[in-house]
Amino acid sequence: MKTSKVYRFRFYPTVEQAQLLSRTFGCVRYVYNWALKAKTDAYYNEGKRIYYKDMSAQLTVLKQQPETVWLNEVSSVALQQELRHLDRAFINFFEGHARYPQFHKKHGKQSATFASSAFKWEGQHITLAKTKEPLNIRWSRKLNGIPTSLTITKDAAGRYFWGECEKSTILPQR
Repeated sequence: MKTSKVYRFRFYPTVEQAQLLSRTFGCVRYVYNWALKAKTDAYYNEGKRIYYKDMSAQLTVLKQQPETVWLNEVSSVALQQELRHLDRAFINFFEGHARYPQFHKKHGKQSATFASSAFKWEGQHITLAKTKEPLNIRWSRKLNGIPTSLTITKDAAGRYFWGECEKSTILPQR
């Protein structure tokens, strides 16, 4: 059985990083809400389910439209990850583990997930895609290994954190 622990570390972004993160949070929210609406409309209007692969292809087309070209200003990995999160939310809903996915709001906690291809890890320094400087992180513990994904969050008080999952295997008890 696999389990994971999530470690959260506070960081203090530069002005440039805070602006990019703000745009990223907005783009991630837009893509999630756009995909949720598309999936809901397709199901109720046509009785058809749309999966991650289809939404990913539609996202590529969406990013080429003149009215949504601004989606190209942020890391595409975070946008793809948000489609994966929505896909997982629907799977959990259909398996009876969760409620129907809700639209994300502009206010309150914001988050974006970056896979390993969207950041650079150099010992104790993390540099996000499309930024020049590493994040100014306050380390509360030493990491074991290399992060495989990062979830950046901004809480309602305006504090920034990044979380890292440490996966471990627990053997079944006999």
